[in-house]
Amino acid sequence: MRSRHAVCLTRSGDEAAGWSLNKEANTMARYLISFDDGSMTFPEEDLPAVGEASHRVVQEAKDAGVWIFGAGVERQQASIVATDGTVTDGPYPETKTVVGGFSIIEVPSREDALMWAAKIAEACRCAQEVREIMYDPES
Repeated sequence: MRSRHAVCLTRSGDEAAGWSLNKEANTMARYLISFDDGSMTFPEEDLPAVGEASHRVVQEAKDAGVWIFGAGVERQQASIVATDGTVTDGPYPETKTVVGGFSIIEVPSREDALMWAAKIAEACRCAQEVREIMYDPES
């Protein structure tokens, strides 16, 4: 069975494009829109409607040219890789808040990012966190 997170924010399609405009010129910025695992608390029978609504928002964002990438994150224990390469078990999802899904968009302003987050929140039926992604011309 697909997880609620995968249904809410994934959609196949175009690969992420490079920065189309220069961030230093303050014309476009990328934003991470995400939600916590477990925040989608609607009844299981609503899952198809939520999936359809979220896919409509993704298509709208693609049509508007702001969509970069999005996905649901499987509920699982993380692996933590230290700077020396040591791998340890990470936080258990049952005991720590973890990301359940995310979208990355490229828009001219924070206000635009908040508008898209509101559309995603309505479609997915859960609050969204919005953070600007730091621009790195070397990436």
